[in-house]
Amino acid sequence: MATDVLCNVEDCKYWAKGDRCVADAIYVIGPNGSREADSVEETACKTFEHR
Repeated sequence: MATDVLCNVEDCKYWAKGDRCVADAIYVIGPNGSREADSVEETACKTFEHR
């Protein structure tokens, strides 16, 4: 399991210096909430919260 999660969305409340994500857990979904994606572009971080 990854111990470092990187994110460059600076207006997320879980963003930290060095493009680190400091959320306790990360939730990523596929297109339209599905469990399958064919590319990175089809995924979305549902953990995001605006600062």
